[in-house]
Amino acid sequence: MIRILRLLAVIAIFFFTSQIGFAQRLATTELGIDEKLGQNIPLDLVFFDEKGDSVQLGQFINRPTILSLVYFNCPGICTPLINGLVDVLEKYDGTPGVDYSLLTISFDETDTPSLALRKKKNYLASFRSEFPENEWHFLTGDTASIAALTDAVGFRYKRDGKDFIHPGLLTILAEDGKIIRYLFGITFLPFDLKMALNEALEGRPGQTSARVLRFCFSYDPEGNRYAFNLLKVSGTVILLFALCFVAYLVVTTRARRTHGEAK
Repeated sequence: MIRILRLLAVIAIFFFTSQIGFAQRLATTELGIDEKLGQNIPLDLVFFDEKGDSVQLGQFINRPTILSLVYFNCPGICTPLINGLVDVLEKYDGTPGVDYSLLTISFDETDTPSLALRKKKNYLASFRSEFPENEWHFLTGDTASIAALTDAVGFRYKRDGKDFIHPGLLTILAEDGKIIRYLFGITFLPFDLKMALNEALEGRPGQTSARVLRFCFSYDPEGNRYAFNLLKVSGTVILLFALCFVAYLVVTTRARRTHGEAK
């Protein structure tokens, strides 16, 4: 019985470490975030606003800014990400235009200003109370500007047909464009957002929130979405269960031997 459990533990360890290793290799070669805390994004990059006018990033980043990188026809996590942003802002006691501004930029060069405007109107309408439209800008851009921005942020993504495989997160910027903090996932805590914006106000890079998305979620190419990765999580559970059970058996076996020798 002990041999079987030990074998189970070895299999679980191999499975778990191989999955983590694969995720790390994927993150460091093609996808994910190459954190660049304390570095500045180029504020002279030119994009297009919702009216189609050419604008520079510096026009919109003059206070702590919440940057979201998405694409407007995303069938996966982009919509839940922005919905999560709306949700946390409704719980946060800060004032838009005073404590923060919002900047959503598409990394799909085929997205148009008219589509950006439509998305902006939809998300502004989703707030329970009125949100000032001049404090949330939806921008589109050409390939060169998008590449320069995503590289500056460390945002790595990959085109997959008409769609993209990409991470989901918010990037908090100081008023000079300095990267202060990354908030990973599609739901966010008001406390985390408040701390990040306070750090942005001081211009002080903080600690990155735990990368729950990278471990617990994986891209489903058939469904074009990020889905809960049952195999990875179940592998972790099996590993912990096996190790605990083996430890229990070892302890009880030693206790019985000690008891037998005492007799």
